[in-house]
Amino acid sequence: MAALTEAGAPKAAAARRPAGGGAGPRWRDRDGWWAAFFLAPQVLALTLFLIGPLIFAIVLAFMKWDGLGEKEWVGFDNFAAQLTDPEFGLAVWNTIKLMVLTVPIGLSLAILIAVGLNSVKGSAFYRILYFMPVVTSSVAIAVIWQVILASDENGVLNNTLRDWFGVQGPDWLLDTGWVIVAIAVVTIWSSLGLNVVIFLAGLQTIPPQVVEAARIDGAGGFRIFRSVTLPLLSPTIFFSTVVAVISSLQAFDLIYVLVDPGDNEGAQTIVYRVWDLGFGEFEFGMSSAAALLLLVLTLVVTLVQFAAQKRFVHYDS
Repeated sequence: MAALTEAGAPKAAAARRPAGGGAGPRWRDRDGWWAAFFLAPQVLALTLFLIGPLIFAIVLAFMKWDGLGEKEWVGFDNFAAQLTDPEFGLAVWNTIKLMVLTVPIGLSLAILIAVGLNSVKGSAFYRILYFMPVVTSSVAIAVIWQVILASDENGVLNNTLRDWFGVQGPDWLLDTGWVIVAIAVVTIWSSLGLNVVIFLAGLQTIPPQVVEAARIDGAGGFRIFRSVTLPLLSPTIFFSTVVAVISSLQAFDLIYVLVDPGDNEGAQTIVYRVWDLGFGEFEFGMSSAAALLLLVLTLVVTLVQFAAQKRFVHYDS
């Protein structure tokens, strides 16, 4: 019996070994090489088109360069020039006004529409209708709204105000005081569908038994919305708020086509200022400094939002 045990032990040990002796580690090494092979294009593209330009922009922010001549190191002069530049200050103010107008109004409308669609049969059709502007080119949206907001006889909105209410509407796209309102309306309209779909997904995660329990306790529709729906929807609201704030701070393409910010200072945003410094005035150092200031502003606003979420965002334990 002892002989059989001793003879069988080496066979059992051999059976537990991977086939081919040391083939196991070699296969693992080969898997690592295949993983590197498939990841290499993504890592290369990320380095060339994101990490590389970011590092170059950071270095360029401390230099004076017109895009062709020699680069001159100027330290923090570009940042000081932007922080004291009235045009950059105006761009920051216009961007903040756009954010204040679009984020709360747009998200509030999206929540109300999502709550309404959540109880409607065949809501998929309405989701498609609301989502169509999201997948439409921003250039096409801007051209359509140029016709709607035009101040001449072809302006749809002003003609409607004059014919139905006897009111002469302002020059929406040229009046410095009204242009940011016009941009906010177009921005809210174009992004409403995305927020509606996101809130609909959040509403469908709310347990129906919680709503039913509140209804049994005598809560009405508004009380259920305020005390049940909104608290349970708060993580989705927080996510949408962060995304909407970042999008408003980076607004450019829709504004650039809808209005000519070069002729209307009320439409000049931070990103337009970055573009104008670089490709209008060929001050790429200044442009990079303005872009980094926008990055810092975005980070600060986002960190404030994350710090404030502890007070109103309720996550399921």
